[in-house]
Amino acid sequence: MPLNETQARALALEALDQLGGPRTVYRSPRHPFSPAGTRTLRIGAYDIRIRYGEISSPAVVELAGYVFEIRDDDLILLFAPPQP
Repeated sequence: MPLNETQARALALEALDQLGGPRTVYRSPRHPFSPAGTRTLRIGAYDIRIRYGEISSPAVVELAGYVFEIRDDDLILLFAPPQP
């Protein structure tokens, strides 16, 4: 069963909490080619990829076709998977 936006957002926030919260990821710029520039966590059946932000690109979290921009205390939906 595919995720809806609310479920995807909750999983993304859970993954971010495991890394110290949205503010920690958003406020920790890393070099884009650094091996530590992205993290992938598995929660349940979902792989969640978190990309740390830098000057020229925002921090984002990707899972199941959803892409959210990470802000200090919020996630902004950038892309959602196509609906049937």
